[in-house]
Amino acid sequence: MASGGNYELLCLENPLLDIQATGDEALLQKYGLKANDAILAEEKHMGIYEDLLSRDAKLIAGGAAQNTARGAQYVLPPDSVVYIGCVGRDKSAETLESAAKAVGLKVVYRYDETQPTGRCGVVITGHDRSMCTDLAAANCYKIEHLKSPEVWKYAEAAKVFYVGGFHLTVSPPAILALAEEAAAKNKIFVLSLSAPFIPEFFKDPLDQTAPYWDYVVGNETEALAYAKSHGLTTTSIPEIASHLASLPKKNTKRSRIAIITQGTDPTIVATTDASGGKPTLKEFPVHAIAKSEITDTNGAGDAFAGGFVAGVTQGKSLETSIDIGHWLASLSIRELGPSYPFPKKTYGS
Repeated sequence: MASGGNYELLCLENPLLDIQATGDEALLQKYGLKANDAILAEEKHMGIYEDLLSRDAKLIAGGAAQNTARGAQYVLPPDSVVYIGCVGRDKSAETLESAAKAVGLKVVYRYDETQPTGRCGVVITGHDRSMCTDLAAANCYKIEHLKSPEVWKYAEAAKVFYVGGFHLTVSPPAILALAEEAAAKNKIFVLSLSAPFIPEFFKDPLDQTAPYWDYVVGNETEALAYAKSHGLTTTSIPEIASHLASLPKKNTKRSRIAIITQGTDPTIVATTDASGGKPTLKEFPVHAIAKSEITDTNGAGDAFAGGFVAGVTQGKSLETSIDIGHWLASLSIRELGPSYPFPKKTYGS
């Protein structure tokens, strides 16, 4: 399944403008935030965006799956990735469009006429980041946009679908439309758990997508939240990964692979082959870098997913795809925000 620049990879989620600045414990406490977390903004959080702008904030094209899509396009040949989501008709949307164009990412946005483009306040404290998201227009995505002929043609052409779990708060029908397309035509469907609150508070829509997962990707905190919300009596990451890999599956022509990253600790991978049976477990060490080289961990998980799904799109082995993910994450954390270095680096060089 070599990539030939025909938009083989389609990504769906919530496009956001990241407002990112260095904060402190006082700022976190002011808005009731944790140092390393991701939440949806409530009314009490709305002042944080101005607070961050007053701290010389950087404006960065964000949204987890849009970060992943940019990462995948960084690895893949031109015109390989298309990203779908909803924005407003405003300058923030123009910023997102310009950022995507600069890195060769095709965006097919739905434009909402009433809501502004969504934003994510990112408070950096040391190597931690706390994200507070006001979805706004991103919350207005409609399946009718996805199913329109000018958009659905990208779904029909794609070989791999990557959906960020954050979209479970927006349009489960759009996610299921892609999942069913994948299962019916033996395409690859990848879902990211995205944040602990997804399995905690959006358990039912998450579970609706589970039969369609060919790959499910998350970090250890998300895995633990999944275990707790689903009544698992373990906090063992390998056991949780095995559980995820063993869930019933719609498309039995493909294996189920659960991937759990653990920061600087090895990535845990559980695989259940198409015939079922007990999952096989493997560990993959990350690309270690000196602490002094770390600029910002915001987006490291998105970068891993981007490199990984790029490898999958190119038909690389599981081992190589995971290594591409680790490589891209190691590049991203040397940059400010969920970004990748230019001039562009090449995997394996």
